[in-house]
Amino acid sequence: MPSTQHVLLKQFLSAATGPLARHRPGLAAMRLALEVASVGQLMPWNVFLEDVTVEGMAAEWIRPAGATPGRVLLYLHGGGYVLGSLNTHRALVGALAQQCGVAALTIAYRKAPEYPFPAALDDALLAYRWLLRQGYSGPDIVVAGDSAGGGLALALLVALRDAGEALPAAAVGLSPWTNLVLPAAQLRRVCQEESRVLEALEIRNWAPLYAAETPLSAPLVSPVWADLQGLPPLLIQVSDAEVLGDDVVEFVQKARQAGTPVTLQLFEGLVHWWHLFWRFLPEARVALRRVAEFTTQVWAKPAPA
Repeated sequence: MPSTQHVLLKQFLSAATGPLARHRPGLAAMRLALEVASVGQLMPWNVFLEDVTVEGMAAEWIRPAGATPGRVLLYLHGGGYVLGSLNTHRALVGALAQQCGVAALTIAYRKAPEYPFPAALDDALLAYRWLLRQGYSGPDIVVAGDSAGGGLALALLVALRDAGEALPAAAVGLSPWTNLVLPAAQLRRVCQEESRVLEALEIRNWAPLYAAETPLSAPLVSPVWADLQGLPPLLIQVSDAEVLGDDVVEFVQKARQAGTPVTLQLFEGLVHWWHLFWRFLPEARVALRRVAEFTTQVWAKPAPA
């Protein structure tokens, strides 16, 4: 059962997003609102920030005190491929890096509609290859992301495998967007709750902005449609109440059928992006600890010869 803190958060989101769902703000307004909302998200204590440029992209090293050297978390932020930034996810990445005890690299990948597919994927590939040139090997890297960033992390694995390049040690998807084809029946079901109306309506609009001329079911746009063989271990976290929940479970089933090791951690009754509220929600702190447990186990195993 969700915590009291989550009940309060959900009531707040219902009050805030109900009017927005009825009036449908423009993309510029939503981007600005998200940036403003992120101002109060403070980094965890003893986590340090370093600006860096990665292949022409703005990026940040987020380094917890005492981080294990030689290991790195490559983090791709969420936001439906149209929202989000280094600012909006900095505190979450800091908390996750601190839990995992490693440095994290996060990038300002290009967003739609100004830069549709494959711009974001190309940027993720550039960042991964940049890390390899910095002296990290594939087994030293875990790729992670939330929502669209989680889907992008999974697409990155598929692209690397198809190109015959070194794969990371693992990937973590926090409520990943695995299927940009949102079925009408699923849309009607999730829209029964006002707090999820805006989320459902907007992601249905954002999908074609990102895909542009590419079919929504293309494997590198919607990883649920990809060949999922030969991928490294995956950790997937999702709530059964999320708009993306059904598609995430379908992705996990397909990955397991393809022989890819997947750990699915299913949470009950939580809103999408609950991880961002880690200071307030005990469920989010539990989720981040479980990510740390997963990465510890992955890195404890010898790298494949």
